[in-house]
Amino acid sequence: MSDLREKYEAVIGLEVHAQLLTKSKMFCACANQYGAEINTNICPVCTGQPGALPTVNQRAVELGIRAAIALDCQIRSESIFARKNYFYPDLPKGYQISQYEKPYCEHGKITVRLKSGEEKTFGITRIHFEEDAGKNVHASHGTVVNLNRAGVPLIEIVSEPDMRNSHEAGQYLRALHSILRYGDICDGNMEQGNFRCDANISVRKRGETKFGTKVELKNINSFRFVEKAIDYEIDRQIDMVEKNEPIRQQTRTWNSAKNITELMREKESAHDYRYFPEPDLSPLVISSAWLEDIKKVMPEMPVQVRERFQKEYGLSDYDAGVLTASKDLALYYQEAVKVSNNSKASANWVANELLGRLNAAGKEIDQSPVKSDQLGDLIIRIDKSEISGKIAKTVFEEMFATGRNPGDIIKEKGLVQISDTGAIEAAIDKVIAANPTQVADYKAGKVKLLAFFVGQVMKETKGQANPGMVNELVKKKLD
Repeated sequence: MSDLREKYEAVIGLEVHAQLLTKSKMFCACANQYGAEINTNICPVCTGQPGALPTVNQRAVELGIRAAIALDCQIRSESIFARKNYFYPDLPKGYQISQYEKPYCEHGKITVRLKSGEEKTFGITRIHFEEDAGKNVHASHGTVVNLNRAGVPLIEIVSEPDMRNSHEAGQYLRALHSILRYGDICDGNMEQGNFRCDANISVRKRGETKFGTKVELKNINSFRFVEKAIDYEIDRQIDMVEKNEPIRQQTRTWNSAKNITELMREKESAHDYRYFPEPDLSPLVISSAWLEDIKKVMPEMPVQVRERFQKEYGLSDYDAGVLTASKDLALYYQEAVKVSNNSKASANWVANELLGRLNAAGKEIDQSPVKSDQLGDLIIRIDKSEISGKIAKTVFEEMFATGRNPGDIIKEKGLVQISDTGAIEAAIDKVIAANPTQVADYKAGKVKLLAFFVGQVMKETKGQANPGMVNELVKKKLD
């Protein structure tokens, strides 16, 4: 299939639904609360009772405007809500309030860093407001329609079809997720469905400009699954084209147990939804004064935090980029530096040791068994020569495995660094006595053997001797 991949080009566009961090729903005062008892956060408005009228949640609009600013979109001064009509058991009104012809913002962009180190900019077609549907809860005794989620505020962020492979799509999603988290716009919780992605994929032969028939992959809630689903779908479509089988416009789902996409339904087009302006809501007006007020209270975005880390902590652009990849990671690093007072050592330990182990374990930074203050404490002990850098890695392994404090591990295992001159000299004398041939060679001019003696002394002291003192005292003894 890799040879065929060279013959074809994938065209990928993403639609992301992000739940806004509000206390109440989009068009009523019901609580926006995950995990509440079934059908307790509902009212006549969000359950679609006759005569119940919606009102717009101002806080939701403010958060949507934050997203538009962060993604460099053109914001309309006046936009229109619309009814998107379709039947589904968890859609009580029989339509969803959304935006269609006149969304509140359009024409944005997002720049991401790829694994090659190259930066690439992807276009954003539009962002619009809409309300979420409810949820069907399936159990052994039957199905319950839970409307707690019905009416929860969302923004839908629609990209241009600018991505050409699963890696680009994954990096776009990670960057978007990070921006929304930094802006306190969406909590980004993918397991709860607060940040979920639909991917539109088609393939065409390289050099062609006409789009192929697109297939939509629906509601994928993991970066890794999005990438795997896209790769599978690209290969599936290429195989169909090679066999001269027609690709139909469909909505498919990702089966993570089987690692395949499966048919959900034939894809609807916009006219199937019979959009028309929402008669119960006035146009949404965003004044220039309101826009300026929101800009003044915008939280730091990833680019700004990256620049600050370079200036404040003396980090390289690459290291700052790694440490600001997510809001949680940036906060973790800052807290570690506060404790350690050593920005460069903290950067090295977080970026290399900690992230390496977290990636291998399939965990995120907020799941780290090593807390930021514990890592800072470990770095202090290295800087004070209580333990060597080599011993510190052993201590860190135990910290990661158990979540224990470094001081307790060092004390329990007797790992305190030996800085007593007499103890180190005794170890050196023992090594020199055991290696007369190497001593003679060193004195004959083979000065590179110094490293051999240092290594033997460190072995003799089980790695606990102060390396700087060992170097100095070995050289003094031999010379």
